[in-house]
Amino acid sequence: MTAGAESGPAGASLGTVWSLPRIEPKVMCMDSTNHAEKHRPGTEPLRVAPFAVAIGQDQLDDLHRRLRHTRWPDAVPDTNWDNGTDLAFLRRLTDYWRTEFDWRAQEAKLNMLPQFTTSLDGLDIHFIHQRGTGPKPFPLVITHGWPGSGFDMAQIIPLLTDPGSHGADPADAFDVVAPSLPGYGFSQRPDRPGFGPHRVAEMWMVLMTGLGYERFALQGHDWGASVSMWLASRFPEHVAGLHITMVPGLYRPPVGNRQPVSVEEQAFLDTRSEWFATEGGYHALQSTKPQTPAYALTDSPAGLAGWIAEKNRNWSDCGGDVEQVFTMDALLTNISLYWFTGTIGSSMRFYRENSLLPLHFAPGERVVPPMGVAAFPQEPMPPRSWLERVFTVTRWTPMPRGGHFGAIEAPEQLAEDIREFFRPLRT
Repeated sequence: MTAGAESGPAGASLGTVWSLPRIEPKVMCMDSTNHAEKHRPGTEPLRVAPFAVAIGQDQLDDLHRRLRHTRWPDAVPDTNWDNGTDLAFLRRLTDYWRTEFDWRAQEAKLNMLPQFTTSLDGLDIHFIHQRGTGPKPFPLVITHGWPGSGFDMAQIIPLLTDPGSHGADPADAFDVVAPSLPGYGFSQRPDRPGFGPHRVAEMWMVLMTGLGYERFALQGHDWGASVSMWLASRFPEHVAGLHITMVPGLYRPPVGNRQPVSVEEQAFLDTRSEWFATEGGYHALQSTKPQTPAYALTDSPAGLAGWIAEKNRNWSDCGGDVEQVFTMDALLTNISLYWFTGTIGSSMRFYRENSLLPLHFAPGERVVPPMGVAAFPQEPMPPRSWLERVFTVTRWTPMPRGGHFGAIEAPEQLAEDIREFFRPLRT
């Protein structure tokens, strides 16, 4: 089979062409059997295989053919991005994708990261595992959001694993594990319901303890924040602390007569409602009927690019010019990952799964591990009190710039905040 065939990441098993090691991995974790058996009694040991990205030439040829034959819609003149993705921009992006974008060069860059696959809850899960350089690296699982994958962390991983080479203290080094969520990138597409943030939290716990990390740190944005919040709530004995850059929209703390909403919190709730009214169409669709847009976006690379590029522009701190934050190559590498793996539909189903089991807390519930928050100016954030109704917030950092894609937009600033937050929690 070649990458992108119908039995690609959704049906691939360990040892297929998807796991062909084209580079020598820096990490092997085959010594994890005892940990896996300890936390998953009666199940198969955690087996880890090296992985490298290897997209077949036939898939590249098919992509270029489809781009050549794109059927374009019309657009109302001078509306630019008001009605959605700008037509002129998307034509320029897809023309670059077809004629200038060098997937093989980007593939080689992705394969510089040590990648692996393992089976968790019946799914083959892809993850990056980079060991730290320092006297005592601390384990950190860092989880991405939508529309992204574990590769979103490519810029921040070296800042966290080898701080001494980037002007920081080597004592702040981390062992970083960056998995791709089920149905994202090279993680297998679930073939049964139930794989939302709540379930992924348990999968990540098994992954980390299976890799030999009994106590570890959490970091996440978007879905990564939701997974991290669930994980800290469900498995506090394993969690040193959690650091987030976004509060999930369906997070609901206890509210009632004894815990009335403050003026500041009500202002946030009003602002959030306004945001969903203007920007939340994607969320309503993906949370209710994700299968319907999946047909179009899985079949049309231009449609897929339009769906994702709009979010890169609207959610980043780019002042309306997406190329101020993302190069064409960066945009298309991520879009290409969705295209070749056929995971846009499964990634959208994650919204549906979350809506069926949202991040709600009852009166009296508390999450013990300390929480740190990096608040980017272009990421809608609630007041600190909204989180403190449930979580123990010990650090809240207003970031100077950035938006939804903090690990890409401001990796140095985010890495420093992560290091400072976890510094007293390592022991």
